[in-house]
Amino acid sequence: MLSSSSSSMTLNLLDCFFVVLIQLFFLSHGRPLSTEHQHYSSSTSSLNTILVFGDSTVDPGNNNYIPTLFRSNFPPYGRDFLDHQPTGRFTNGRLTTDYIASYAGIKEYVPPYLDPNLEMKELLSGVSFASAGSGFDPLTSTITNVISMSSQLELLKEYKKQIESGIGKNRTEAHMKKAVYVVSAGTNDFVVNYFLLPFRRKTYSLSSYQHFIIQLLLHFLQGLWVEGGRKIAVVGLPPMGCLPAVITLNSDDTLVRRGCVEAYSSAARTFNQILQKELQSMQSKLAESGAKFYYVDSYAPLSDMIAGSHKYGFEEVGNGCCGNGYVEAGFLCNTKTETCPDASKYVFWDSIHPTQKAYYNLFLAARPLVDAII
Repeated sequence: MLSSSSSSMTLNLLDCFFVVLIQLFFLSHGRPLSTEHQHYSSSTSSLNTILVFGDSTVDPGNNNYIPTLFRSNFPPYGRDFLDHQPTGRFTNGRLTTDYIASYAGIKEYVPPYLDPNLEMKELLSGVSFASAGSGFDPLTSTITNVISMSSQLELLKEYKKQIESGIGKNRTEAHMKKAVYVVSAGTNDFVVNYFLLPFRRKTYSLSSYQHFIIQLLLHFLQGLWVEGGRKIAVVGLPPMGCLPAVITLNSDDTLVRRGCVEAYSSAARTFNQILQKELQSMQSKLAESGAKFYYVDSYAPLSDMIAGSHKYGFEEVGNGCCGNGYVEAGFLCNTKTETCPDASKYVFWDSIHPTQKAYYNLFLAARPLVDAII
């Protein structure tokens, strides 16, 4: 393992060389497009709080408030969001967690916890602690200079104290147990930290790194449980080999042969299989406390959108809407970058992140599970 001093020195030397490459990799069933913008509400929902953790797939803008390059609070991001304003979401509109919150009747969208203008009512109904570029491996967030998963857990503890100051200790304990917790991270650990950069590959085989991340993930879930989390949903890895940026950097002909990279997607499938078994084991161990752990499949729905694009009205699956869609993401997707006229025809908004329509389809795929949770 790298010592803290040698790791810091190495990263400083490589910052300039890798900054653009790293920026490319900070990630992650059909209805008519018009339904994306509707407010859904489940009249039978008993859920009144959603708390979200993870990376850019669920970060609504926390990175706006920290010193990092991993931001998207500028056009053309957010062009299909409310008032067509960028918020820090790495897409053209809403995220899956926004749709879940709306469907459950909690709120129209999930705000970032670091927004200093949030009032107690907003805090009580739920926030996201997620940070684009984050991962379970501490080195991942060190490289990207964002909020690590362990720091997100610390923010939850801070949040809990704020709630307690407003409604008291007993009500806070009940509040934390009733909330649903959504965790979506891990892609950056593999795409950036393992496959792109050399550090972890010097120490871990792919298999050992998968188990390393699993153990860190389980430790994080244990932390949520200690703070009162009882309904915890964990999103599996997507088909990482189908991300446009991954295809670009692993293709002999980036313009013609743009098929998914099997090695990346295979790693995701294996990881997801291990994760499901570990969640079942954790469920058994903590069942007496009322804890329930749910696995949310993002791999199959996204793969289905890519493979059966026309079924969903998609016309482009191998590159993003922003720019040529091969490498643009984050600051490379900006006001001077041309974008496609209709993002609903694209699975990906930029070279890493899904469009609002794809996120909506992911919500639809997860809705039976959401119904079971709420």
